[in-house]
Amino acid sequence: MTSVPTPIPSRTQYVLEEIKRRILTGRLTPGQALVETDLAAQFGVSKTPVREALKTLAGTGLVVMSQYKGVTVRTVDADMAREVYDVRLLLEPEALRRAVRRGASLDAARDALTRADEAIDTAERSLTNREFHRALYLPCGNPLLGRMLDEVRDQAALVSAVAWAADPSWEREASEHREILRLALAGDADGAARALHAHIASFVRRAFPGAELGVDLGVDLGVEEGPEAQGITEAQEITEAPATRAAQKEDGQA
Repeated sequence: MTSVPTPIPSRTQYVLEEIKRRILTGRLTPGQALVETDLAAQFGVSKTPVREALKTLAGTGLVVMSQYKGVTVRTVDADMAREVYDVRLLLEPEALRRAVRRGASLDAARDALTRADEAIDTAERSLTNREFHRALYLPCGNPLLGRMLDEVRDQAALVSAVAWAADPSWEREASEHREILRLALAGDADGAARALHAHIASFVRRAFPGAELGVDLGVDLGVEEGPEAQGITEAQEITEAPATRAAQKEDGQA
């Protein structure tokens, strides 16, 4: 029987996922050149799927295309960390708060934590870390909010990969993850959101002190550095949908 060639889109997806995996696990390092011919030879494909994969990765912010330097893995610095983590701090705690308030299932987050505890290498830990955070924000009830966080997910993972390579902090973050999930499962929406905010902010401050991230933001929002901080943040009040606020008034929550 004559074999049927693998469709180009499938080849492109395979190449894309493999390059992404190598970037996010540190096998391909920030600033490293990505040469189409070399990658095509490694994956046993033509340059076309490699080229398409690199274009997609450039769109997600994992690689940079330059007329003079070609394609390189994106370099991570304090400015990039600040940009990416500012978005996470503004959106991710609010998404979790909404997920908890609507009683969404967090089984996927619990499963991700279990797999993280059983992970045997950096690649698996990185993957489960990303899955844990996504499992917290995805059931927020606002698909657009979920997609916005998905858009910065790979860039946040790249920042994390660089930070972990320099200073592994898995144990501390795993402990913070467990506390976030405990509060969420207990129905403490505001406490879980504050714990998540503190977790995200403290990580990037440790890894990139020059980013000056979260200091003014935390003060403006009334968010302290620990999960024990009290009070609903001003940003959460602003971003609460009018319909949700009306429902809260009916329930006696407002």
